[in-house]
Amino acid sequence: MAGHALPLGAGVTSAGDERHRLVLVRHAKSSWDDPALSDHDRPLARRGHKAVKRMRPHLEARGVRADVVLCSSARRTRQTLDGIEAGLGGPPRIEIEDGLYGAGADQILARLARLDDAIATAVLIGHNPGIADVVDLLAGTDQDVPTGAIADLSFTGPWSALGSAAVSLDDLWRPRG
Repeated sequence: MAGHALPLGAGVTSAGDERHRLVLVRHAKSSWDDPALSDHDRPLARRGHKAVKRMRPHLEARGVRADVVLCSSARRTRQTLDGIEAGLGGPPRIEIEDGLYGAGADQILARLARLDDAIATAVLIGHNPGIADVVDLLAGTDQDVPTGAIADLSFTGPWSALGSAAVSLDDLWRPRG
């Protein structure tokens, strides 16, 4: 699905008419090579590192200018963040959160609802099924969201109303195919 990037500077336009952008990133492919590692501690696989190298230019091309990045505390999500951070338009505020590890759609939406409305663009790096469920719930779709996928969504209104707002799925990029 192709769409258009929000113009730079898109954000608060007037009271109650805030334009927000949410970029949901599913971590890149993780490794299962070491069965002794906990799921939380699994690193990116070789294929995941290759995908991250394609993810960053995609974010740059979409004009993503993140104000905040919310990232699961899992090793593979933090490694994904390390690889894409330079493509997020400057030094965003980064919050590594244990609560995003294994978070479902309700937990993710509750976390996003607490964002300050001055934040025009938020990036959230997490896991499935939560990421795919949020994309489907917000966009009213049934999308395949594989590892390394990036969903670019936009809506008007406060972050606290995200779950009930009319949300546009402006782009869904997958690292393969």
